[in-house]
Parts: sequence; structure tokens; C-alpha cells
Amino acid sequence: MHDSPQPDTDSDTDDEALMPGLGLDMPPVPAPAPAPATGQAYRVLARKYRPQTFAELIGQDAMVQTLGNAIRRERLAHAFLMTGVRGVGKTSTARLIAKALNCIGPDGQGGPTIAPCGVCEPCVAIAEGRHIDIIEMDAASHTGIDDVREITEAVRYAAVSARYKMYIIDEAHMLSKQAWNGLLKTLEEPPPHVKFLFATTEVNKVPITVLSRCQRFDLKRIPSELLASHFTEICVKEAVVAEPDALAMIADAAEGSVRDGLSILDQAIAHADLGGHSDDAGAAMVRAEQVRSMLGLSDRGSMRRLFAHLIAGDADAMLADLDAQHGLGVDPVAVMRGLLAMVHAITLQKSAGRVRTVHGEEDRAALADWAGKLGHASLHRLWQLLLKGHDEIEQAPVPREACEMALLRALYAATLPDPGTLARRMVEAPQADAPTAPSPEPSQPQAEAPPAPDGAPPWDMADYGEPVARPEPQPIRTPGEIRTIGDIVDLLDNAGRLLLAGQVRTDMRPVEIGSDTLTYQSATGRDDYVPLLREALAEITGRRWQVERGADDALPSLAEQEKHSQDAMRDEILNHPLVKATQSAFPDAEIDWTAAEISPHEDDNLPTRSAKA
Repeated sequence: MHDSPQPDTDSDTDDEALMPGLGLDMPPVPAPAPAPATGQAYRVLARKYRPQTFAELIGQDAMVQTLGNAIRRERLAHAFLMTGVRGVGKTSTARLIAKALNCIGPDGQGGPTIAPCGVCEPCVAIAEGRHIDIIEMDAASHTGIDDVREITEAVRYAAVSARYKMYIIDEAHMLSKQAWNGLLKTLEEPPPHVKFLFATTEVNKVPITVLSRCQRFDLKRIPSELLASHFTEICVKEAVVAEPDALAMIADAAEGSVRDGLSILDQAIAHADLGGHSDDAGAAMVRAEQVRSMLGLSDRGSMRRLFAHLIAGDADAMLADLDAQHGLGVDPVAVMRGLLAMVHAITLQKSAGRVRTVHGEEDRAALADWAGKLGHASLHRLWQLLLKGHDEIEQAPVPREACEMALLRALYAATLPDPGTLARRMVEAPQADAPTAPSPEPSQPQAEAPPAPDGAPPWDMADYGEPVARPEPQPIRTPGEIRTIGDIVDLLDNAGRLLLAGQVRTDMRPVEIGSDTLTYQSATGRDDYVPLLREALAEITGRRWQVERGADDALPSLAEQEKHSQDAMRDEILNHPLVKATQSAFPDAEIDWTAAEISPHEDDNLPTRSAKA
């Protein structure tokens, strides 16, 4: 039995299969389609729109003016230090300085300028990062003394083609202590053809000996309004349609960093819909809802509703809105930050009429309305409650539950009046003929908090609004009731004038006291408090008082009377037969006069004192 012939599997068959027209049954393998020509590789926005001139460097006008004046007046430092948060232009500024100092102009005859041409060979080479005399070093990966030794040995040689040989050291705070020490002498007295440019985000880690050898520039955070405007211009260049609220959210999330904002904008454009705008078919449409979802932020409208339920005391609606936010994936910390931002914006609106331009019209209207209704006391108290809740949420094992408890605490705390309002209500409450409510039985449950009067919202729409005028002073004592200096001291004590009452008690020796007159002599010679005493008595009693110093005999002051009474009581104690017998039995015993108050004994009328032997 013979085996049937097997098909040949050598490479010849494969070669023939790839050649059409040879009469073989096997179809030819299709060749791969060529990749579409896309030109250059895509560059992210943060690199594509890196500033190439000082005019394109936003938010750093003070530094640009200083550098411009230094270049025009030929007062160039040998070392510059740029510091600031991430993404504000530290490395870009270092490269711009290198271009400004080495630019030769389109005709090749120019000198240092604050506005480099960008077309000459040094400008183009520096922009492309290939200039041989502009050396960039990442201090995060070159931290040792050996790396610095290469710099100190190379600075002796002149520049090859540039006007200055420049060393740009990024993340300079990462250099080791030995590296800084090795650079100190060269940094202080470099050759005239060498410039040093340092960029760092943590200037506190740079040795003070280095800071004193550099001209320091602190780059500021970019305001959100300027960032939003900058992102709008970039969207126009990129043919992207973006809603203003979306760019405002991106600017807020950037926290003053241009690079962070451009990275978020790049992600938002990739996340956006295509053809979402009727006028720009096929263009990307960056919507606020998509950016909010991408960043995990809470909707401003939802935050306004949540805040409205909070200040209105509607716990059910507030918890329902909080559940909705949780269902959308909003972090509880983000919810609390949104409420804190709302309180902050309302306070600024109420105090100085300031409102951030990145807020929409609905936000501005709501902030203005709440600023007119809420008072300063309630806003600051609400801020403290929310801020404490924010810290608790970050540390809580279940953030959602901590957020609910914090907001409920803020809601129910609204029913409690502030100390000023409570004191005013106590003064205005009727003091006499007021029926006392019977105390509840132990088995009866106590109410948690009284409801707001007349159905008013809990958060002080009336109580904490504009300052309430002080009520007219009511007479507390009739003229016949004020007979002694002790009555005047009690009057001042009850009115809360404790310091003034103490001065009267210590210094004033009464000569004569009438219905609205007081003649006295000073025990200490310091009676500069008398004008304040006149005002206080007039405010408390509702009558003008005449308080003058007299020349007749005066009674002792209250302090002197108390001292005389204590001395008399002390003599009485010492002369008591039992005390004398005790002293005879214990000659070394001493009476501790500060251990207890003098009080009569119930049995033998002996004033009690503690004694120590």
C-alpha cells in the first residue's frame, strides 16, 4: 500500500503563491495598505505652545520688565535663579534669556535684546535645543560632584559660536551638597563669557550661599482668568470650539500652572465630540458637562442647589442632592471644596463686591442674592463648620458618611443663635412676671432644637443680616435705690463693665451720693476713668450723671472697707481662746490665711481656717 502524495510545503510553493499569473489555484496574499501620510508626529499642546518670545510669556510682566531694563542698560547678572510652582515658565524663561543674550538679528549685526528675532542661527538653534554653547543639564539625574566638575572645567573655554556660553540647570534643588560646594567659587566669579541659569520648584532647598550669588526671579501663579483667556486663544488656533464654562473649569483645575492647564485641555479635546457645533462641522466641541465628568467635578448648578438646601435647613433635599452627586461619581471631598468655594465667593461679594469673572451669569446672580441675605457672622461660622468637615472627610474611613454628617451638623447648627444674638434676646426678654415652664418628666424625650421662628430659614436670613440697632437703654435702678458706692459697683457689674467696676471699687472714696450726682475722693490719685464712668452711668440709668472730686471728708473705698473687715476678722480669730490655746500647744504652727474663706462656724461661731504646722 502506497501513501498518497503530500503537497510540497517548501518555500518554492510560497514563492509561487506570491506571484500572480502562474496558473496556481492559491489566491495571492494582498499587500498591506500603505499608512496614510500624517506629516510630523503630534505634539502635545504644552510643548507646541511653549513661549518663544517674552511677549508670549503670560503672567510674568514684572520679571520681563526687569530683564528688559537690565539688557538695555547692560546690567546683566552672571547667574539667574527662576523659582515658582510647576508649569509657570521657569525653564522657558531660561531659554528665552539664552536667546535674548545671544540673538544677532536677521542681519547678523544685532546685540542682546528683550525681543529676540527668532530667525537668526542662534535663535533657531536654541529653540531646537541643538546649540553647542547652550548646555542644559537635568540636576535630577546629574546630582553629584563629578557632574559639576565637568562644568567647572569647561567654563574656562570660550564659546564656540554664541556670544555667551550658558548653563541651564533644571531642578537645581536636586543637586547634592558637595555639588553645590564645588560650584560656589565658579558661580561667584565666572568668566565674562559664561552665564548660569537655575530653575527650581523648591527654592528652600537651595543653599543660601547660592541664593546670594544669583539674581532671583519668583514666577507667580497664573490667575484663572488669564489662563481661561489663554486657552481660548489656543482653541481658536486649534480649530476647537469650547464652552466658556468648560475653559473656566480647566483653568480652575490647573491651579495657576499653564502646563497643567494645557495638559487638561489636550485631554478635553480628545474627549470632546466631533461636529458638535452647527457652524463648525467636524470640529471638536469641548462641553462643560464632559469636562466636569472628566475631572470628577461637581456641577455648579448642583452645588448651588445643595447650598440652597443647606442654608434653608431642608435636610431631606440636601441628602437627596448629595446622593445624586455620589451617583455621578463626585468625590465627597470635591463636594465639600465646592461648598467652601461657594461660601468664600459669597463672603467676597458681600465684603468687597468682588466676584470672579470665570463664574457664569447664574453664579453671579445667586452669589449677589445670598450676599444680600446672609450676614458676616453666619458666613464665617458656616466656613468653619465646612472646613472642619473637610478635614474629617479626608481622614474618615467612609468619606461619604463623614460628608453627610458634616453637612447635617452645619444644617442643624444654623438653628442656634450666635452669642451676640443670644445675649441680646436675654436682655430684651421680660424679667418680671414671666411664667416659668414646668420641667419635663424624666421619661419625656427632649426636643433636639427649636424650630426657626415664624418659619424663617435657619441660616440667619434675618437674625444675622445687617447689624441690629442697640435698644434704648432702660433704667435699671430708680434714684432711690442708688444710695452707696456698692450700689454703683453692682450696677456696673450687672452691665458687664467689670474693669470699670474694679477701678471704682479700688479707688473711689465716696463723699456724697445723690440721685444723679457723685462726689468722691481718690484713694490712689489715678482717677482718669471718671469720664468713662459718667458715660457708663448715663447709658445704664438713662440720666446724665455729675461725677466730681470733692474736698470734704470721705468714707473709705470698698477695697479699703473689705481690707478693714478682713483685718478685724483676723484679729478676732487670733484672739479667740481656742486659737490661743492651740498656739500655746503648738508654738511652731502657722495659720494659712489663703487656704479657705472666712466663714462662721455653725456650732460655736468660730470662723473656720485651715492651719498648717
